[in-house]
Amino acid sequence: MAQAIETIDVAVPVSVAYNQWTQFEEFPKFLDEVESITQTTPTLTVWKVKVGPVEKTFEAEITEQHPDERVAWTSTGGEVDHAGVVTFHKLSDTETRVTVQIDWTPEGFLEKLGTSLGADNHAIKKDLRNYKEYLEGKGSADGAWRGDVQA
Repeated sequence: MAQAIETIDVAVPVSVAYNQWTQFEEFPKFLDEVESITQTTPTLTVWKVKVGPVEKTFEAEITEQHPDERVAWTSTGGEVDHAGVVTFHKLSDTETRVTVQIDWTPEGFLEKLGTSLGADNHAIKKDLRNYKEYLEGKGSADGAWRGDVQA
């Protein structure tokens, strides 16, 4: 299993950073490889991603969620085997550190090669920069879901 961990500091309060992250259907605005996300229940989402010419669909279930602290998930079906967590750390009243960790199983030669070359970390780093630019440019989240999901 491969693992990618990236961190970015965002110039918004922790509640704004967290609230935006709970708006899964808005992810295509800042995650380049995500074509669409449909939230079917408060804890279940269906993702369509495209990396190069390869398109994949999978379900992800929120396995733990605590407002302003963390969101964890795992894939439950489809073409991708992965799990992850994003954590939010208040640096000040106006700055938040966001850390993303994704554990996944690369399939096929190209995914294994990309992982060995660090393409997964590069993609996450790029997407976090997009998230930062999007959120700092707006200054507010598109919405919020502040429900608590116990592990």
